[in-house]
Amino acid sequence: MFRNLRRIKQQLTQEECISVLKNEVRGVLSVLGDNGYPYGVPINYWYSEDENKIYFHGSREGHKIDSIKKCDKVSFCVYDKGIQVEGKKGLDYKSVIVFDRIKIVDDFDKTIDICRKLSQQFDFGDDYIEEEIKKFAKFVLCLELTPEHICGKIVNES
Repeated sequence: MFRNLRRIKQQLTQEECISVLKNEVRGVLSVLGDNGYPYGVPINYWYSEDENKIYFHGSREGHKIDSIKKCDKVSFCVYDKGIQVEGKKGLDYKSVIVFDRIKIVDDFDKTIDICRKLSQQFDFGDDYIEEEIKKFAKFVLCLELTPEHICGKIVNES
């Protein structure tokens, strides 16, 4: 159903892909947008290793949500900060793409838990996080992605 990676020597193992997902906090969620155009949204996320799920939070309405309601198939791309390899120009970095169908999280308590865990990845402090949750939780919508297909590769930007 999904294409194989052409450059097999650059392919990451599933463990390496999961490591990138666990250690990064930002990516681009792509949906099928208005008039059939792809719509890619830079977005924070939290990867739950226990559940093998990726969670997002955002507004309850807008282009992204309208698109997901019309077509739940998405891709999500993440890449690490890269490293400089001696003797090479540019950075070597690992990129991962996840494919699946995304769903809206309907459980309010789960939404709160997702928002808390997503926010704890940053240095905001627990007091700030709890205050923001009190003020804005009722306006937040969380999304859940269970990877159907994950692929990744090492890329050199030169």
